[in-house]
Amino acid sequence: MAKNLVIVESPAKARTITKMLGKEYEVASSMGHLVDLPASRLGVDLEHDFAPHYIVIQKRRKMAKQLLQEARGKQVIYLAPDPDREGEAISWHLAKLLRDDEAAQAKKARAKTPKAPPVSTQRRSKKTTAQRDGLAATKGQGQAGLKIYRITFHEITPQAVNAALKHPGEIDLKKVNAQQARRILDRLVGYSLSPLLWKKVGRGLSAGRVQSVALRLIVEREKAIQAFVPKEYWTIEAELRTNAGETFNAQLDKIGEQDAEIATKDEAERLTRELQGQSFLVGAVEEKEQKRYPKPPLITSTLQQEAFHKLGFSSMNTMRIAQQLYEGLDIGEVSPVGLITYMRTDSVRVADEALTAVRRFIGKTFGTPYLPGEARRYKSRKTAQEAHEAIRPTNVARTPESLQSFLTREQLELYRLVWQRFVASQMTDALDKVVSVRIDAGHFHLKANGRTNLFAGWTKVYQEADEEDTAEGKSPEGILPPLATGDRLALVSCLPSQHFTKPPRRYTDASLVKALEEQGIGRPSTYAPTIQTIVSRDYVRRESGSLIPTDLGRIVTDLLIEHFPEVMDVKFTAELEEELDQIEEGDQDWVGVVRHFYTPFSSRVTTAQERMREVKREVVPTPYTCEQCGKPMVIKWGRFGQFLSCSDYPTCKNAKPLPTGVPCPQPGCGGGLVQRRAKGRRFYGCSNYPTCTYTTRQLPKQQNQE
Repeated sequence: MAKNLVIVESPAKARTITKMLGKEYEVASSMGHLVDLPASRLGVDLEHDFAPHYIVIQKRRKMAKQLLQEARGKQVIYLAPDPDREGEAISWHLAKLLRDDEAAQAKKARAKTPKAPPVSTQRRSKKTTAQRDGLAATKGQGQAGLKIYRITFHEITPQAVNAALKHPGEIDLKKVNAQQARRILDRLVGYSLSPLLWKKVGRGLSAGRVQSVALRLIVEREKAIQAFVPKEYWTIEAELRTNAGETFNAQLDKIGEQDAEIATKDEAERLTRELQGQSFLVGAVEEKEQKRYPKPPLITSTLQQEAFHKLGFSSMNTMRIAQQLYEGLDIGEVSPVGLITYMRTDSVRVADEALTAVRRFIGKTFGTPYLPGEARRYKSRKTAQEAHEAIRPTNVARTPESLQSFLTREQLELYRLVWQRFVASQMTDALDKVVSVRIDAGHFHLKANGRTNLFAGWTKVYQEADEEDTAEGKSPEGILPPLATGDRLALVSCLPSQHFTKPPRRYTDASLVKALEEQGIGRPSTYAPTIQTIVSRDYVRRESGSLIPTDLGRIVTDLLIEHFPEVMDVKFTAELEEELDQIEEGDQDWVGVVRHFYTPFSSRVTTAQERMREVKREVVPTPYTCEQCGKPMVIKWGRFGQFLSCSDYPTCKNAKPLPTGVPCPQPGCGGGLVQRRAKGRRFYGCSNYPTCTYTTRQLPKQQNQE
């Protein structure tokens, strides 16, 4: 039997590492957290420095028992969960379970040891074999026998895993304290606000410290969109021809010395007529070379953003696929291989050996012109954990093309994104020629911009996803024909175009992650779960990639802002994240941070219980009649928003979804479509169910009432 046990979180990770190690090692999985705060109660002692009461999770007890059995008899146990705060906390809980089990086994061994004969018949200095075994169970196993180490690695490769085993360390209690503080803060908020929402709005609702602030951003963006008043403006674009017969477009820029700001159709048409009667002359040509620098390799936030823009992946889907690439896949080698480094990171640091490898690859594959004189080193945000690396391929020589037959489409697309961004980050600058031309026509001045690529540089490998579409009315930028000051131009056409200013864009997974990162809300491991939570709670819905708040999301946000301004404050939440970072650095005491938050918060909870508006008691009359008792139906609030309820509740408990106003498309049905939910998913079904079983994911567009 192997003398050493390595414990990781996931079975996939365990399978990959098992095939990398020799027979002297066994690898087991804890399936994530085995220990946590109890689900049925607060589990935090408010009277004694917020001491947590941890238990083995009910659904994980069988797994914990099995893991402890595997650990018995081992000499060394290596705890190898992910290299972040949560992984450190998992390691800490595992170590305590293992030590407690060690002590329990020693106690059992002592209980089985026969009592020594009376002193009169046996000398005190002489011990029986059983007594010696009992001492070994306590001292030998706990001190010289069982040894528990913490190991970390940022990529699952034989080199990284073996290096970690050769240099084991101890559990970082500062990281554990930071994670414990986050967990307790989230528990205090959730277990205080959720019951309040059940009482005031509807059962099954939840509120969280980070998710509620993310929801606020989405709700406030929607309010700004609804309050936006479009403003009309016009542009005038001319098509011009050179003496050589080449055409290009230019846009009216100035009238005299003033910017061309055209507000009405009449003004645009008048200016167009004036412009058509002018002679066109090239007034000035400015040419310059412009470098475009590569972006750093991906981190968690930029991975989610780029995967959304380029691949259409949600944040949760991106992280799910990245986890698979990190934990290891079968690519035709002796054992499964981790293809990318750890994917929950905010650091753009790259290991020296990886820089050496990618520079060698660039020089060999693309040639010296594409290789900078020295490796590029990027600067992370000040809050980044520099012990981590950026997300990169574990072996740059594994090109996406070489893995095509082994990966699923989604895995290959995400791997290609990581690989290309990493390689591009170490290539030379792209070089463009930028041309700006002023065209004079009487007192009118037009402008034309052109851009020509002179050297591809890093763009030979990677093209950035453009989050914003080209702004409507913006002067086009393309390739201009040769132009010189004094050249005369012929007018081919001159057309005015109407535009309207646009409201702010709705958040998408990508832009929300970007906003959360920029404002310091949450950390790499929290972005995707935060979005998933507010969507699954039906506070937000995805429509064509946009995140749109529901009526329920709006009302919950308004109530929380009114009664818990600190919890919902973006700056306050960001400052709390910084305090968690300070706990990890050893500059703050976790109990003090929790107390500083909880003291005013608990006072606000008490006040809100008395003063918060009771939404679920509010009713809105409707023209509908209850088919069971004949009483009027009213609109009420519930867990999933508004619904129709009999006004004679609780005597009559008839309730049903609100009508959408869209008739069922089934011929001869006569029913209407209503919103339903199944397994957390929203869909529309016929009100005549089960007579009519028609369902659809989206309402017909031409009648969409949303």
